[in-house]
Amino acid sequence: MSHKIRVLFVCVANSARSLMAEALLRHTDSEHFATFSAGSAPTEVDPHALRALESLGVATDELHSKSVHEFSGQRFDYVITLCDKAALECQALPGAGEYLAWDFEDPATSHKPDAYRHTLHEIHERIKMFVLVKNKR
Repeated sequence: MSHKIRVLFVCVANSARSLMAEALLRHTDSEHFATFSAGSAPTEVDPHALRALESLGVATDELHSKSVHEFSGQRFDYVITLCDKAALECQALPGAGEYLAWDFEDPATSHKPDAYRHTLHEIHERIKMFVLVKNKR
């Protein structure tokens, strides 16, 4: 495959969920996917999210919070939002071939024990299914 499928994961803060998704897709299949993440109101990277990724052996070196505005003018095959708020705010992003709205609980505000690992696992399962479906085409 000469053309990598370009995927942009979007959340509000780009501090945990979207960064997890970016790292997981890159880790799962960087041969077929070019992966990015951004936030509609980016903040600092959540160190708990990085630790959760590193516990699975997923590289976190290149992860940093970015604004969706940094990607204006770029074309993506998929823009995937990871929370309902981002889904509402980012429907007007130009350059998206297809929008997918996934919704995962924010581990930073969760009361579940081991929330980061739980969210990471849920995102990883969805990423693996996404890769499986898209690679069959």
